[in-house]
Parts: sequence; C-alpha cells; structure tokens
Amino acid sequence: MPHAANRFEIGLLYLAGVVQGLVLVTFPAAGTIFVSRTGFALTSTQYGVMFMPQVALAILASASGSRLAPKIGIRGVLLLGLCGDLVAMALLSASPLLMDSPTAFALLCVATGALGFGFGATVMSLNALVEGFFPATVNSAVLVLNALLGVGTALAPLLVALFIGLGVWWALPLLSAGLLILLVSGTLRGSFRLPYDAAEPARRLSRRLWIYAIASLLYGIVETLSGNWAILYLTTERAVPVQDASFALTAFWVMVTVGRVVFAYLDRVIPARWLYVALPVLLAGAFQLAAHATGALSGIVGFGTAGLACSAFLPLSISFGGKEFPRQTAMVSGTLIAVYQVGYGVAAFGVGPLRQFSNLAYSSIISGGSLVAIALGVVSLFVIRLPARVGHK
Repeated sequence: MPHAANRFEIGLLYLAGVVQGLVLVTFPAAGTIFVSRTGFALTSTQYGVMFMPQVALAILASASGSRLAPKIGIRGVLLLGLCGDLVAMALLSASPLLMDSPTAFALLCVATGALGFGFGATVMSLNALVEGFFPATVNSAVLVLNALLGVGTALAPLLVALFIGLGVWWALPLLSAGLLILLVSGTLRGSFRLPYDAAEPARRLSRRLWIYAIASLLYGIVETLSGNWAILYLTTERAVPVQDASFALTAFWVMVTVGRVVFAYLDRVIPARWLYVALPVLLAGAFQLAAHATGALSGIVGFGTAGLACSAFLPLSISFGGKEFPRQTAMVSGTLIAVYQVGYGVAAFGVGPLRQFSNLAYSSIISGGSLVAIALGVVSLFVIRLPARVGHK
C-alpha cells in the first residue's frame, strides 16, 4: 500500500538534488581544462559537440522515464539516473590518463552521454516524487528541490577552481562519484511509494502541454547561454582570469539557488503566475548587462542577475504542469525536462559553429539571448492562462 514518505526518504531526495546539480555543472565548470593547450586542447566546436551525447541521452531518459516507471517504479528510475551519473563521474575522473590520446575526446563524449542519461532520469523522478509527497504545497516543494539542485551547481565552479589551483581538477568528479555511491545505497533502502500512480499514461498529448514544452525549450537555451559559455566568454573576450570568470559562473548558479528560495517564500504572498511572467523580462535585461561586461565585477553582476531571472522559471513550469495534469506528473516532468534538454543542446552545440562560420563574438551571442528571453516572456503569458480547476494563485 502507498505510504507517506519518511524523513529519510525526503532527506535523500533533497541530497540527491544537491549532488545532481554538482555533477551537472562539473563539465562546463571545467571548460578551460577541455579547451586549454595544456589540457585536452579541444576546439570550441569540439567543446560544443562534447555535450551532444548528454543532450541526446537526457532527452531519451526524460521521455522514456514515465514509460519505465510503471514497470520498475519511480525508485527504479531514480536508481538508473544515479548510476548514470556515477558512470559519468568515474569516466571523467579517469580521463586525465588519456589526455594526450586521440581517444580522450571519445571518452569525454561517453562521459557526457552517461551524465545526460543520469540527469534526465534523476531529475524527472525527483520532481515526480516531490510533487507526490507534497501535493498541498507543490510550488514551494518543487522550488526547494530545485534550489538545492542549484546549491550543487553553484558549488561546482568554486570546487573546480579550487582543485585546478591544487593541480588535481579530477578530484571533484572523484568526490562526486563517492557521494553517488552513498546515494545509490540509500535509495536501495527506501521504498519511495507515492499516494497515487504518478505514471498514469496520458490518453492523448494535450495542446496545453505543447505550450509548456515551448517554454521549457526556450528556457533551456537562455540558461545554457550563461551556464555553458560564461567562463569562455569572459576569459577570451574580456581577458578575465580563469578564477574570476569562475566566480561569475558561480554567481549565476548562486543566484539561481537564492532566487528559488526567495520565490518559494514569495509564492505565499505574491501570485506565482505574476513572478513567472516577470522573470523573462528581468532576464532580457540581464543578458544586456552580461554582454556589455568590461571585467570580472561587471561579469559577476550580469551573470548573477541572469541567474536570479532564470531561477524559478523551470521549477514553476513543472509545478504548474503537475497541477494541471495531477495524475500524470511523471509524464509531465519527463516531457518538460526532455524538451529543456533540447534547448540546452541548441545553445551548448550551436554557439561553437555560430562563432566559427559567422565570426560572431561571444558578446553578440550573449546579447542575442535577450531576444530569446522576450520570446519566453510571450510564451509565459499563454502558460499562465490556466483552467480555473488548476487552482493557481
């Protein structure tokens, strides 16, 4: 019989969110290692291509997770995701052994592919479980989960910078692998049964879900412009030292985390739909700040503002969708995470070829993010036109 989650299960879910954030940003946070002549010496195009397996397998895992859940349970999907993350971190920590080998790039692509599968399955199942355990406060619960994921993403650039300074950058994925082993062990101890079947199949794909999907796609693009390219932009075009550029990326993820915590509180006093529409407007301005940065401080301010603007948008999309389709939370969460990864892939892969074939500067591409943010704002207006039965504020 379904039962309420105990403190151990809830605590493990939130800890998994932190670790997932940490492993997700480890690759872009170590971007200078991958493109440096003293590192893996990848071109900007190779650096972008390296993330394509991640995108493809994240989409596969997110989209298929809701189909797997009835067969192996939500806990089984979560275990698959954590194991994917574990494989990714193990391969990345071993990659320095092949740094001068032509097979190094292939190994990195396999590692990002495993990370993509892990991310897609883990985040889909975490969101579905949290929505099921906290049906009365779903907006706040999902925001808190994603805030903790943001804690991990904010820690990654700092830890990478620390370990690079110590000459052992590979220690971070090794540490992450150890944490993931603990999480797998803990997940095997819990049952993680929901008070309803979160994997109930949809009779047909609602037109409303396509609106959520478009919002998630655009969001994936704007988040990745900051999350994957901030360090390379600041170091190559603004001559910002690597450590200071890492602080700008850290500022982005810290403000993503802070924003989620703040908006989880504000959801009690300000209608969530108002915040949802306001965030893309703030993001359009943030991209202009970042694109016109002249040094470390202005870069930190610009990308920090972008992080605040990004913070609550995807979690609110997931919680809004979960409320609108309460019997299909796994399907909704999986679909939105999958489409978000498509947007991630567009920005992660597209920037390299765009620069190579059009000679566009990083700053011009960052500035162009404002246009995507404006489009996101328009779509957000359609998202908040929810049926009265959903019960949003």
